[in-house]
Amino acid sequence: MGRDHYKTLGVDRNASAEEIKRAYRRLTKQYHPDRNPNDPTAERKFKEVQQAYEVVGDKDKRAEYDQFGEAGVGQWDTDPRGQRVYTWGGSQIPFDDLQDLFGAFGGGASVFEDVVNRAGGRSRPRRKARSEPEPGRDIERTVNLSFEQVVTGTTVEIDIPGDGASRRGRQTLDVRIPPGVEDGQRIRIKSKGSPGANGGPPGDLFLVCSVRSHPFFRREGLDLHLDVPVSIPDAVLGAKVEVPTLAGPVTLTIPPGTAGGSKLRLGGKGIRDASGNTGDQIVILRVVPPKTLTDEQRRLFEQLAATMHENPRKGLKW
Repeated sequence: MGRDHYKTLGVDRNASAEEIKRAYRRLTKQYHPDRNPNDPTAERKFKEVQQAYEVVGDKDKRAEYDQFGEAGVGQWDTDPRGQRVYTWGGSQIPFDDLQDLFGAFGGGASVFEDVVNRAGGRSRPRRKARSEPEPGRDIERTVNLSFEQVVTGTTVEIDIPGDGASRRGRQTLDVRIPPGVEDGQRIRIKSKGSPGANGGPPGDLFLVCSVRSHPFFRREGLDLHLDVPVSIPDAVLGAKVEVPTLAGPVTLTIPPGTAGGSKLRLGGKGIRDASGNTGDQIVILRVVPPKTLTDEQRRLFEQLAATMHENPRKGLKW
């Protein structure tokens, strides 16, 4: 009886593809050899998790595995005598004996024909004869980036586990992330996916950028938006206030009579991308009235209100 791949990943047989992927990522991180040096148990579990995900993480292989167990995800091969054999679960079964083997599944010849067609049929590229080149699989990895790393660009280390029990093609890559990438952006690294078989080309590596938000900047394309609170006197009389930018604080001039919600533009203070394009910083003024007033302040505001007759709602068609 082969190993239960669902049990290896710690998921139910009815688990969704996303649940399987989350379990795989968590376990590979837990048992990764770099985090468990000189620990043969962790290395063995790491390999078991990789093997399990190769099967149940693939839609077609999972369907075969659910129906036939490990026999359904075997591979055609040729032994040293040139005999065609079917390899599964560590065993090699001659072609002539394969039908008797699948009789144990209760489907007899129909099961045998289905597995033979699935494993050797030309309709599925990964089951091609060994003499035909097969392209490698594309690999996708999520890269977690801080806001500061997006501004400057950064280099990240990506682990490519490789294929099969031998971890063929395993490698660690240092990948340069250019400045200005956006949350959810995919970066393609050509020919850095899984290796091809029988001389086939390797797949590609796709990096999905996950960018953490900034405490006070909001990004829209290459522009940065910043809310700046100002007092009523600042808005009425005008003022000079210090505001942060990516390059350090600058002094911003607020014209007299500036309304709340007004936007002031700091040209060239946004994000610069790999092509040299640079956005602006947009400062949104938020007028903040005082929460409490002294008796004297209230008296002065009442005197001011008595002298002002402008109705800001005049002309609105309510």
